[in-house]
This record gives sequence, C-alpha cells and structure tokens, in this order.
Amino acid sequence: MSTVFEPTLSAAWARLDAVDAEVYARTRNHLGAGATGLGPYLTHGLLSSADVLASVASRQPLQVQDKLVFELGWRAYYRHVWAHRGAGIGVSLHAGPLPDEAYRRALPEDLRQGRTGVPVVDQAVRALYETGYLHNHARLWLASHVVHQCKVHWRVGADWLYGHLLDGDLASNFMSWQWVAGTGSHKPYVFNAENVARFAPEAWHSPGTLLDTDYETLDRRARDPAWRAPQAPPGVAPGLSEPPLCSHPPEALGFTAPQPDLVAGREVWLVHPWQLGTLPADLPADAVVVGVAVADFHRQHPWSERRWHFVGQRLAELAALRWFGSAAELAHALGGARRVRCVADPHLVPWLPEEAAGVEWAPAPSVFLTVARRCDSFSAWWKQAVPARGSVQDTLLQSG
Repeated sequence: MSTVFEPTLSAAWARLDAVDAEVYARTRNHLGAGATGLGPYLTHGLLSSADVLASVASRQPLQVQDKLVFELGWRAYYRHVWAHRGAGIGVSLHAGPLPDEAYRRALPEDLRQGRTGVPVVDQAVRALYETGYLHNHARLWLASHVVHQCKVHWRVGADWLYGHLLDGDLASNFMSWQWVAGTGSHKPYVFNAENVARFAPEAWHSPGTLLDTDYETLDRRARDPAWRAPQAPPGVAPGLSEPPLCSHPPEALGFTAPQPDLVAGREVWLVHPWQLGTLPADLPADAVVVGVAVADFHRQHPWSERRWHFVGQRLAELAALRWFGSAAELAHALGGARRVRCVADPHLVPWLPEEAAGVEWAPAPSVFLTVARRCDSFSAWWKQAVPARGSVQDTLLQSG
C-alpha cells in the first residue's frame, strides 16, 4: 500500500474503498499487506468510524466481532480513558517492570539517527522520517526496543513518535506506549527476530542481532535495570537526519494571528486539525468559517513539517481564515462573534472552554455507545460500548 497521504477527501475515500475486512483480518499483522492506511484520515477527521463501517458493510458482511471493528473500538476505548483521566494518560498508569527512575530521559543518538545496526529498528526509523507513517506492528516493535532494550522512558519515545506521525493521536499514542511499557498492561511487550521474520519484509529481518534470542531472555532484559542495548559508535555508519519538529505552522500555509474584527457580530464555524471533514450542510450563508490551531497545544506537542502541510492544505480548502494563536488570543478574538460552533475533540476542547471562548461544542460522531463509568480494560469497556452481537448494520450503525 502506498505511504503517500494526500490531504483530500477523494484520497481518504479511495483508501476506504480499497478496505476488505476479510483480508484485513488475515493480514493485519504483516507489514506492507494488512494495514488500511486510514489512520491519518481518521485522526484528522476526514473520515469517521461510522464512514468506515458503513462503507465496508455496504460491500461485504461485517460482524461486530470482526477484527476491523475491534481496531476502531481500540481507538474509541483510548478516547474513553482520556476522557476520564485527562492529562493522566501522559504519566505511567501503574508501575511497570522497573521504576520510572530506571529509564533514561533521552533517546540514544544511534537510534534517533537510524544507525543502531538492528535492521528492524533502523528501517522503522527510516520509514517514520520518510513517510510520517508506520504499520502498527512496526510501532510496537520500535516502542519495545526503545523502552526495554534501550531503557528509555516510554513518554520520551511517545513524544518523539507523536511528533513525526501523520496520524498521531495523543490517546492512542500514549496508551499504546504504556501497553508496550507494561505501565498500562500486565507485562512488558517484547519481540524477537523470529517474529520480525514472520511479519516483515526481508530488509527488516534481524538475525544475529540482540533480538535473535528467546522471549524469556528478552523479558529478563526488560526487568533488568543494568541491561541496555549497546550503542553504535559515532561515525561508524552514516545516520539519518531527523526532520525538525515545529511548534508553529510554516509561513507558506497562510496562518495569521487571530483578527477579532473579521468575526465581530458574525456566526462562526470553527474547523480544526482533528475535524477536517465536510462542513455542515446547515451553515448560514453568511457564516464565517475559521480554521484554528492553538499555539499552547503545539508548544507541548510540536509536529513535523509534513504533518503541518497535511493539515494546513486541507484547512485551506475549508477556511479562508486560518488563525494560529494562543488560547487566550483565540478566545478574545472569538468573544465578539454572535455565535461560535465547532465539533468537539479532546485535543482542542481544554484550550477553548465554553465559558472562556463561548464555543458551542457539538459531539463528535461515534458508532460506539458512551460508557459513563471509567473502564480500566478494553474488554470491560467493549461489553458496554457494544451491547449486542450480530451484524454491524443491526448493532452499531443503527445504535450510533
């Protein structure tokens, strides 16, 4: 599957039209074969889970228990955890195999430059930098190596990966790293060279490396504070240049500071990086569409230029006005509008609360039922979010 992602609805739907749930279930763990490639479009709201399920179910029978539905369920479950824990998803949920203090707070340079000499690691870093995308299995391998072989704290790795991924979602990213680290699961996730050879192309295979061992040894290393993967000496092999991460959009994308006079007394519809789908059909003819990016968020979570361009190009199609400013500046500019509406997203809502910015938040579309009480396991959440079995059409699409 192509790893070039165009920020257009036509590109999103072309990928969706190619999804086959049966093929996905058989091949989803294989690099280059099973991934749907829908991540950037789901994360940034060009597609919704309802779009995915409705499209696939219109072409083939789709059951609630199918792997594709489970995969969408994991995204929704991580959002559920985020809704209950807030910023708490960014710290270890419980103790892992080692205390937090046992882990380093910086990535080794040979890993960051993709020259560790372990092919699966170096290929993953190269793919991340060159495409802004990684197959989920490759993400797990890379995270496992960072945490358990290099003894780097999971949050350091999660922030690094998030910045480069086109589909970086804080909930899915942080919670997946915690699952690998063993701070959000019952044991550390480890993998070996045999696993890579089974699921990855030959260039990724890693025989004769530190991964070419049994799982007992790998688990023992994960629990040993003295174990660290040996680093490649500087200059032994040419390294990759890491793309810079930017806390502000490139000038070419045409963002400006918030301008209150352009929306004073007007009805405003906000579009933002996590809701880049079609505009509402009921917008008044004189409504002003404003694209926003909150500087406070991006100072904490900078993006690659690739991701800024992915988001910025789509925002330009939707909104002639595109503002980049602090939460306070945006709230001030929007305060003079007659009405401000927007689709809610947890990446954005904390920065523009209704009492400060006057934004009316519409709920984001979902096919899963809202579970009021926090569930600390996917299975507990699933039983309440999907209360019945059977076809997707009968259960999820109608109830959602």
